[in-house]
Amino acid sequence: FHVTRDGRPVRKRRYIFTETFGVAALAAYARAADDDEARQEALALFDLIVRYLTEPGLIPPKFTDVRPGKGLGIPMIMMVTAQILRNAVPDAAICTEWIDRSIAEIERDFMHPEFEAVLETVGPNGEFMDHFDGRMMTPGHAIEAAWFIMQEAKYRGNDARLIKLGTTILDWMWKWGWDEEYGGIIYFRDAKGLPVQEYWHDMKFWWPQNEAIIATLMAYQLTGDEKYAHWHQLIHDWTYARFPDPEYGEWYGYLHRNGRISSTLKGNLWKGPFHLPRMQLVCWRIVEELLGRTTDDASGSPSIDA
Repeated sequence: FHVTRDGRPVRKRRYIFTETFGVAALAAYARAADDDEARQEALALFDLIVRYLTEPGLIPPKFTDVRPGKGLGIPMIMMVTAQILRNAVPDAAICTEWIDRSIAEIERDFMHPEFEAVLETVGPNGEFMDHFDGRMMTPGHAIEAAWFIMQEAKYRGNDARLIKLGTTILDWMWKWGWDEEYGGIIYFRDAKGLPVQEYWHDMKFWWPQNEAIIATLMAYQLTGDEKYAHWHQLIHDWTYARFPDPEYGEWYGYLHRNGRISSTLKGNLWKGPFHLPRMQLVCWRIVEELLGRTTDDASGSPSIDA
């Protein structure tokens, strides 16, 4: 949090991301081990999250009371957490409720056709806010939301409306994110093409590339459109040529816009073992499905328990 010059806190925000990761871990373990105690703990923690999100005052509005807003991260994380929990619990009604609610919020409030973009932050009711934060887009984040929605389409028997919604987000944000000059997905963009305040706005981080690799492959699987196969080849080849360390293994996390390594650190407070192994696991399962060799569960969709 931020402090004044004499050390007093001026902002301290409480969100629910740590708890959602806890639900995901407990649900995945419950499913793998058929552990009822872990299953109940996952449900109880999910109920607590729902309470925090629905009871006024427990979570303050994003940013300040003067400039209230909400971020894309909440509906995104609630959608995927509910998808993971659904795999582990016998009665998935609350999961379906929050998946539907999250998809509807993203479509209604964060998708802005006037920019053909998914905004990272909007007003409390989805209003466009014409300032740095309101104009900001994070293409990798929106592309991640796109494949969560496409994942739900697969679960629902290749639901045409959800496929269209997910691929529309991917189409919009690929256009904003793909760097035509150097390749790779740029970190931040401004919806009006104005300067972005974050100094790392044009860098190439590992995780947006991971999410684009998943989304393009899943879009190709669901639509058969060769455009997505081409995009997948572009992002896959660009990423694998630059991020992996050929000598010691693992991936670097941060490249300059031109693809040159910015830092040789492979782990820190922000880069952990999440996006990369999930990308490899989900894509492997999609390829297995495309080859007709296996499915992960009765729905025919690859699990995202990773």
